[in-house]
Amino acid sequence: MRLTVAAIGRLKEGPERELAERYRKRAEQLGRRIGLREVEVVEIRESRAQEVGKRMIEESIALANVIPDKAAIVIMDERGNSLDSAAIARQLGTWRDAGRPAAVFIIGGDDGLAPALRERATMRLAFGAATWPHQLVRGMLLEQLYRAVTILAGHPYHRA
Repeated sequence: MRLTVAAIGRLKEGPERELAERYRKRAEQLGRRIGLREVEVVEIRESRAQEVGKRMIEESIALANVIPDKAAIVIMDERGNSLDSAAIARQLGTWRDAGRPAAVFIIGGDDGLAPALRERATMRLAFGAATWPHQLVRGMLLEQLYRAVTILAGHPYHRA
Protein backbone atom coordinates (compact mmCIF):
# COMPACT_ATOMS: atom_id res chain seq x y z
CA MET A 1 0.00 0.00 0.00
CA ARG A 2 1.14 3.52 -0.72
CA LEU A 3 0.55 6.49 1.62
CA THR A 4 0.07 9.90 0.06
CA VAL A 5 -0.38 13.28 1.68
CA ALA A 6 -1.95 15.58 -0.90
CA ALA A 7 -1.98 19.22 0.15
CA ILE A 8 -2.96 22.54 -1.32
CA GLY A 9 0.01 24.87 -1.18
CA ARG A 10 3.73 24.43 -1.03
CA LEU A 11 5.80 24.48 2.13
CA LYS A 12 8.64 26.94 1.84
CA GLU A 13 12.15 25.89 2.80
CA GLY A 14 12.48 26.03 6.55
CA PRO A 15 11.81 24.13 9.76
CA GLU A 16 8.23 23.05 8.89
CA ARG A 17 9.36 21.50 5.60
CA GLU A 18 12.37 19.85 7.26
CA LEU A 19 10.20 18.37 10.01
CA ALA A 20 7.61 17.05 7.54
CA GLU A 21 10.32 15.53 5.34
CA ARG A 22 12.04 13.91 8.32
CA TYR A 23 8.84 12.06 9.32
CA ARG A 24 8.00 11.21 5.70
CA LYS A 25 11.40 9.56 5.22
CA ARG A 26 11.18 7.69 8.52
CA ALA A 27 7.70 6.38 7.72
CA GLU A 28 8.80 5.28 4.26
CA GLN A 29 11.93 3.50 5.47
CA LEU A 30 10.24 1.60 8.29
CA GLY A 31 7.07 1.12 6.26
CA ARG A 32 8.78 -1.24 3.82
CA ARG A 33 8.92 -3.83 6.61
CA ILE A 34 5.13 -3.79 6.97
CA GLY A 35 4.01 -3.67 3.35
CA LEU A 36 4.10 0.04 2.57
CA ARG A 37 5.71 0.77 -0.78
CA GLU A 38 5.99 4.52 -0.57
CA VAL A 39 5.13 7.58 1.50
CA GLU A 40 4.82 10.64 -0.68
CA VAL A 41 3.75 14.26 -0.43
CA VAL A 42 2.00 15.84 -3.39
CA GLU A 43 1.79 19.63 -3.33
CA ILE A 44 -1.02 21.18 -5.38
CA ARG A 45 -0.78 24.78 -6.47
CA GLU A 46 -3.37 27.09 -4.93
CA SER A 47 -6.10 28.21 -7.33
CA ARG A 48 -5.91 31.82 -8.44
CA ALA A 49 -9.65 32.09 -9.08
CA GLN A 50 -11.24 35.20 -7.59
CA GLU A 51 -14.46 33.49 -6.51
CA VAL A 52 -14.31 31.26 -3.42
CA GLY A 53 -16.55 28.55 -4.90
CA LYS A 54 -14.50 28.34 -8.06
CA ARG A 55 -11.25 28.17 -6.05
CA MET A 56 -12.65 25.31 -3.98
CA ILE A 57 -13.73 23.38 -7.06
CA GLU A 58 -10.46 23.89 -8.95
CA GLU A 59 -8.38 22.79 -5.95
CA SER A 60 -10.64 19.81 -5.25
CA ILE A 61 -10.39 18.65 -8.88
CA ALA A 62 -6.60 18.85 -8.70
CA LEU A 63 -6.62 16.86 -5.44
CA ALA A 64 -9.02 14.27 -6.86
CA ASN A 65 -6.66 13.72 -9.79
CA VAL A 66 -3.98 12.27 -7.49
CA ILE A 67 -6.31 9.71 -5.87
CA PRO A 68 -5.84 6.22 -7.32
CA ASP A 69 -8.80 3.87 -7.86
CA LYS A 70 -9.90 2.00 -4.72
CA ALA A 71 -7.78 4.19 -2.44
CA ALA A 72 -8.93 5.06 1.06
CA ILE A 73 -9.53 8.81 1.13
CA VAL A 74 -8.95 10.66 4.39
CA ILE A 75 -9.76 14.33 4.56
CA MET A 76 -8.37 16.49 7.30
CA ASP A 77 -11.39 18.23 8.79
CA GLU A 78 -11.75 20.01 12.14
CA ARG A 79 -15.24 18.45 12.36
CA GLY A 80 -13.84 14.96 11.75
CA ASN A 81 -13.06 12.17 14.17
CA SER A 82 -10.27 12.69 16.69
CA LEU A 83 -8.52 9.34 16.77
CA ASP A 84 -5.66 8.30 18.98
CA SER A 85 -2.46 7.03 17.38
CA ALA A 86 -3.30 3.36 17.97
CA ALA A 87 -6.66 3.79 16.19
CA ILE A 88 -4.96 5.44 13.20
CA ALA A 89 -2.50 2.53 13.08
CA ARG A 90 -5.32 -0.03 13.26
CA GLN A 91 -7.15 1.71 10.41
CA LEU A 92 -4.03 1.76 8.22
CA GLY A 93 -3.47 -1.91 8.99
CA THR A 94 -7.06 -2.73 8.08
CA TRP A 95 -6.78 -0.94 4.74
CA ARG A 96 -3.44 -2.58 4.02
CA ASP A 97 -4.75 -6.04 4.89
CA ALA A 98 -7.86 -5.48 2.77
CA GLY A 99 -5.64 -4.87 -0.26
CA ARG A 100 -6.24 -1.15 -0.68
CA PRO A 101 -3.63 0.16 -3.11
CA ALA A 102 -3.28 3.46 -1.28
CA ALA A 103 -4.46 5.72 1.50
CA VAL A 104 -4.57 9.37 0.47
CA PHE A 105 -4.67 12.02 3.20
CA ILE A 106 -6.00 15.34 1.91
CA ILE A 107 -5.23 18.76 3.36
CA GLY A 108 -7.48 21.27 1.61
CA GLY A 109 -6.87 24.93 0.93
CA ASP A 110 -8.00 27.92 2.95
CA ASP A 111 -11.50 27.72 1.48
CA GLY A 112 -11.96 24.02 2.16
CA LEU A 113 -12.96 21.20 -0.16
CA ALA A 114 -15.77 20.98 -2.70
CA PRO A 115 -18.75 18.90 -1.54
CA ALA A 116 -18.14 16.29 -4.26
CA LEU A 117 -14.68 15.52 -2.87
CA ARG A 118 -15.86 15.63 0.75
CA GLU A 119 -18.54 13.04 -0.07
CA ARG A 120 -15.91 10.64 -1.46
CA ALA A 121 -14.05 10.56 1.87
CA THR A 122 -13.62 7.20 3.54
CA MET A 123 -12.77 9.01 6.77
CA ARG A 124 -12.66 12.52 8.18
CA LEU A 125 -9.81 13.05 10.60
CA ALA A 126 -9.30 15.93 13.04
CA PHE A 127 -6.43 16.89 15.29
CA GLY A 128 -8.85 18.18 17.91
CA ALA A 129 -11.41 20.96 17.67
CA ALA A 130 -8.82 23.69 17.08
CA THR A 131 -8.03 25.06 13.65
CA TRP A 132 -4.37 24.50 12.77
CA PRO A 133 -2.20 26.20 10.14
CA HIS A 134 -1.74 23.99 7.07
CA GLN A 135 2.03 23.90 7.60
CA LEU A 136 1.62 22.43 11.09
CA VAL A 137 -1.09 20.00 10.00
CA ARG A 138 1.23 18.53 7.39
CA GLY A 139 4.01 17.98 9.93
CA MET A 140 1.59 16.60 12.53
CA LEU A 141 -0.01 14.28 9.98
CA LEU A 142 3.32 12.92 8.78
CA GLU A 143 4.41 12.36 12.38
CA GLN A 144 1.18 10.44 13.06
CA LEU A 145 1.70 8.34 9.93
CA TYR A 146 5.24 7.56 11.10
CA ARG A 147 3.89 6.72 14.56
CA ALA A 148 1.23 4.44 13.01
CA VAL A 149 3.92 2.65 11.01
CA THR A 150 6.00 2.17 14.17
CA ILE A 151 2.99 0.73 15.99
CA LEU A 152 2.28 -1.70 13.12
CA ALA A 153 5.98 -2.68 13.01
CA GLY A 154 6.22 -3.20 16.77
CA HIS A 155 8.89 -0.47 16.99
CA PRO A 156 9.39 1.15 20.43
CA TYR A 157 8.87 4.76 19.19
CA HIS A 158 5.25 4.68 20.37
CA ARG A 159 4.80 4.13 24.06
CA ALA A 160 1.15 3.94 25.12
